[in-house]
Amino acid sequence: MDAQKMTARRRLLNAALWAVCSVLAPSITAASDELIDAGESVEGIVTDIRYAGKNNFLGRPVAGYRTAKCWLSREASSALSKAQRLAETQGLAILIYDCYRPQRAVDDFVQWVTGDEDEPAKAIYYPNVPRSKLIDRGYIASRSGHSRGSTIDLTLIAIESGQPLNMGTPWDYFDARSHTASTEIDEDAARNRQVLKRIMKSAGFRAYYAEWWHFTLDNEPYPDTYFDIPIE
Repeated sequence: MDAQKMTARRRLLNAALWAVCSVLAPSITAASDELIDAGESVEGIVTDIRYAGKNNFLGRPVAGYRTAKCWLSREASSALSKAQRLAETQGLAILIYDCYRPQRAVDDFVQWVTGDEDEPAKAIYYPNVPRSKLIDRGYIASRSGHSRGSTIDLTLIAIESGQPLNMGTPWDYFDARSHTASTEIDEDAARNRQVLKRIMKSAGFRAYYAEWWHFTLDNEPYPDTYFDIPIE
């Protein structure tokens, strides 16, 4: 099968999966008590919600992020508090880049891939991948675990200096070097990734092999629900 036919087949499969997910995993769009502001409730964490501003791969605020808040399920917020306490025992704190992500934000990502907007952040976030290939290569999808309210993107900072630890790549860097176990990063970064992974695992989160910053709560409370409540 030639490359064009393979690409067309992938697009058809993505469309079919989207249709199935829309039926089996409904989005909730009304205000809900299931999500709380973890940035306010978890003492000691630092937030830098990138999709609410311009420092992200789109280079602009993303749909649904009307303010820079970290919303999570109550269960994920409780586990995050435990992770922060564990980090503090090592002179560290958690810096959060993204928490709950409305489904409309994910839709914005998908539409951006096939659109013709400028690409002001390409050199920072995806220098080695054409925008048109981000879906085919698995970096962007029509559904995200973030929309279920128990997935977090984060890193560690040193409490004394306030500076992020060296993790080898920036957050949301679309490249194989972002894989947690990548051998293309230096020893310091590899060690720091393992420190982060141990802290989060001890607090009840599981890692995602392809993104060192991405963690999902074990036994998340809404595994089949994709929320679409704007963050405000």
